[in-house]
Amino acid sequence: MSDCDCSTQAGPSLKPLEEALELMLSHAKAVEGIEELPLSAALGRVLARGVVSQVTVPPWDNSAMDGYAVNTGDMQGENTRLPISQRIPAGSAPEPLQPGTAARIFTGAPVPENADAVVIQEVCRQEGDAVIIAEPPKAGANIRRAGEDTERGIEVIPAGVRIGPQHLGLAAAVGVGRVSVYRRLKVALFSSGDELVNPGEPLGPGQIYNSNEFTLKGLLEGLGCEVISLGIVEDTFDATCDALTNAAGQADLVMTSGGVSVGEEDHLKPAVEKLGTLNLWKIAIRPGKPLAFGHIAGTPFIGTPGNPVSLFVTYCLFARPFVLKAQGVRDEELTPTPILAKAGFDWPKPDKRREFARARLELDEQGEARVSLYRSRSSGVLSSLVWANGLAVLTEKQTLAQGDLVQFLPFNELLK
Repeated sequence: MSDCDCSTQAGPSLKPLEEALELMLSHAKAVEGIEELPLSAALGRVLARGVVSQVTVPPWDNSAMDGYAVNTGDMQGENTRLPISQRIPAGSAPEPLQPGTAARIFTGAPVPENADAVVIQEVCRQEGDAVIIAEPPKAGANIRRAGEDTERGIEVIPAGVRIGPQHLGLAAAVGVGRVSVYRRLKVALFSSGDELVNPGEPLGPGQIYNSNEFTLKGLLEGLGCEVISLGIVEDTFDATCDALTNAAGQADLVMTSGGVSVGEEDHLKPAVEKLGTLNLWKIAIRPGKPLAFGHIAGTPFIGTPGNPVSLFVTYCLFARPFVLKAQGVRDEELTPTPILAKAGFDWPKPDKRREFARARLELDEQGEARVSLYRSRSSGVLSSLVWANGLAVLTEKQTLAQGDLVQFLPFNELLK
């Protein structure tokens, strides 16, 4: 975990973010293997085939409110009095509305034939077997039309969508009980560093706890990956080669933390070059410059930096979209949507690299959204990620003053 991200020089060998991401995504292929699951087991999975509506929704005109179904032709201005000819609860089949009458109706119930409006009960007063309607409605008021949501045979959810609760609800509403999804992506991961110790064990001289494995495992499992944890690998070239070979043989993707810089104890880069190909190394961003991407016997490899914040940022910007595409997610859903908000800080000395600063988006006293930055730029301060609720995008070579607009990437976009 000796990776350093301290240099302020962009350097000619650093790949711009957009080029690096495009290169990585060009190598991301959706996993083979599709399984059919009941809706109850499909949350978080990626659709391999689109969901097609089995029914028209709603299947008939229905009431949007509790009230009275009427024909507007029977209205005689304010305080029209009409006899109540029937009662229509949800789940019943009504009779046609008799001329000159009203039908008591409830939310979701079918609107009877001959009725063209529903009057909300708040403007009505029932007297015995009649209702007095204070305000005459317009035709079509408070009626949800048949097919307003969708028609039978229409694709309502396309392939490549990660299934959320709303998708489950829609699939159920259109009569689909099972869906076809891609199998889970298998990701093998390990940490590099003789200084690392697992939490709960005693620390020796110069040792630290292995936080990166838990961060990375949590991030991957949050995307629904099947994670194969291979633990801590000693800082030797042979051990690194063995670990990479082992990982590549049982996973769709290999991910590591640490060991991708240029120190004498950083063996991942030469090991990948020996076992396969290294397609990318060093990105023009801060933090997270030493990011490695390549292949080991055909299996993609992503090597993240050892500093915990650098790992987190490079995961969000590069590993996350790669994993999503490898899971079968469609291209338009790979990258997060930034928010534009006012800077609550000055940025007089911009870096030569684009910086993704730990930040908080909050409302100020005037109710305006403002972005504040964490007090330290150190990529080793893991607690800063708990303080932050997103990343501020600080464009290379561009100064900012308080009140200027700045892009903000919220964690709720980056971690799903």
